Amino acid sequence: MVSPDGIGELLRTIRERADRTREQQAKRMTAAGLVCTVENLKRWETERRLPTPVWRSAIRAVYGLSDEQLDQALENTRRHRRQQRMEDDDVKRRKLFTLAAATAGFAVLPGIAQAREGIDTGLAGDGAGDLTYLEGAFERHRGGYNGRAPDAVLGEMREDLALLAAVLRRPHPSKDRADLARTAAGISGLVAIVQHDRGDQADAHRWFATAATAARESGDRRMTAWVLGRHAMVGLNYGAPGQAARVAAQARREAGARPSGAAALAAAVNARALAAVGDIPGARRAIDDVRTLAEQLDGPDGADTWFGYPTQKHHVHLSQAYTLLGDTRAAYRAQDEALTLTISPSVMTRALIAMDTAACLRVDGDPGAAADMAAAVYDRLPPAYRSGLVHSRAQLLHRHLDGAPRRLLGEALA
Repeated sequence: MVSPDGIGELLRTIRERADRTREQQAKRMTAAGLVCTVENLKRWETERRLPTPVWRSAIRAVYGLSDEQLDQALENTRRHRRQQRMEDDDVKRRKLFTLAAATAGFAVLPGIAQAREGIDTGLAGDGAGDLTYLEGAFERHRGGYNGRAPDAVLGEMREDLALLAAVLRRPHPSKDRADLARTAAGISGLVAIVQHDRGDQADAHRWFATAATAARESGDRRMTAWVLGRHAMVGLNYGAPGQAARVAAQARREAGARPSGAAALAAAVNARALAAVGDIPGARRAIDDVRTLAEQLDGPDGADTWFGYPTQKHHVHLSQAYTLLGDTRAAYRAQDEALTLTISPSVMTRALIAMDTAACLRVDGDPGAAADMAAAVYDRLPPAYRSGLVHSRAQLLHRHLDGAPRRLLGEALA
């Protein structure tokens, strides 16, 4: 929505009053300074982008504006954007606590944080319960987003989290207790993944810590390796690759020598983290390891779930690893393979692959195309995906740009 009294409304109104088309206005802008296209004007008038300082003199000349008028209009737009972001955040918070209304006798459900605390409390003492429903819930939830926004998935899980916290406090035989702890590890890990994707790093760390406690209690080293491998991605994707490399190495030790989805995930994340910290030989060795492991996976280990390591996910990880290594030829191949195999409506996966492509364009010496592509991808994202993981990947590219490309992408992220 264009902001009232913002730059978009101002430019559009002046153009309409002068009875000029965008094409005519673009020609006048070009004559007054830099080459300007109809798309430039359309983006400014719809406020998908703000004009950068290099356009100021041409805008003043063609639209007959003073510096004060231009400054005020731009500030109105920025203020409107900030307000919209605050309102969007408020809507997300309300949805998080109201999407999954209590049913089947649950009059009031605790919030996400309270649920985690209840699970932690249950893990600290004796107790268990009937695992049948919760095991099914873990299987149901681990299927991934399937076109749903992260907030919606988290909302759907709240009822099961409350039940899990309650079941953990009940007495139960030791074997069933171990099975319950494994289920608790899996479900807690899924919540952590969603929080990671939403950009709530602190809560993701807390949920992964809860999941690791449960996994170790269960005695299932493969589950422990999966939790640690996923946990390493928080540091990897949010600016702490050194920490990610250490956690991923720990995950690889827990996974052991036998091929598994957890072992492949740990090797893939380790490869990306080592590439990010500049350990090129280590990253190459980890890539070789994950290729070998991926070739041996079948059944649940190779399934397209958050718990499996399917071929599509393999190429998504390779795309990022090769991108960080600067091996753009291999990165482009991995991106093509990943997109070919991405048949579900995965908004986030497609956006992340596109961000990798943009990063490769920068490495190949075309920062303008890189910024254009990243900004276009970000512009098309639904509001639910504009924060968190995709935003973090776009920011990483932004830090490696300068000049006009840096300004262009910065405006899209503002």
